[in-house]
Amino acid sequence: MTKATRCAACKYFRRRCPRDCIFAPYFPNNNPQRFAFVHKIYGASNIGKMLEETPVKLRADTMDALYCEAKCRIEDPVYGCVGIISSLYTQIQLAQSQLAKAQAEIAFLEANNVSSVAELKPITSVHQPLVQQVGFDYGLDVVDPFDNWFYY
Repeated sequence: MTKATRCAACKYFRRRCPRDCIFAPYFPNNNPQRFAFVHKIYGASNIGKMLEETPVKLRADTMDALYCEAKCRIEDPVYGCVGIISSLYTQIQLAQSQLAKAQAEIAFLEANNVSSVAELKPITSVHQPLVQQVGFDYGLDVVDPFDNWFYY
C-alpha cells in the first residue's frame, strides 16, 4: 500500500502500511476513531493476536464486536455493554408488566360484560402506570429495580 492509503492502525502508529497489513481490512483510513477506541481498550498487540487466531470469515464480525464493546466501555467505564443490556432488560420488564396489566384489564372487563367503550375512562398519559380504571389493582405495576438479572 502507498502512503496515501495507510490503514487507521498504521496512521495511528505513523508507520508504512505493508501490503499484507492485518489491520487494513478492518480499520480503514477514513475511520481512525474506530481503531483508536479498540486500541485504547485492548491494545494493538492483543488486537493483532485476536485477528491471527480468528478464522478469516469471522474476523470482520469480531472486529465489529470489539469496536462496539470498546466504544461502550469508553462511554461508560463502569458498566460498558452491560449497562446498555441492563437498561434494555428493564425496559422489556416494564413493557411486559404493562402488557400483563392491559391483558388483565381486558379479562376483567370481559368478565364483567362491559359492553360499551364509552363507559371506560381514557388513559391520559403513556408514562403513568397502568391501573384498573374500575378501582381494582392487580399489583402488576411492581418492577423490582434491584432485580439485576446479570448477577445470577
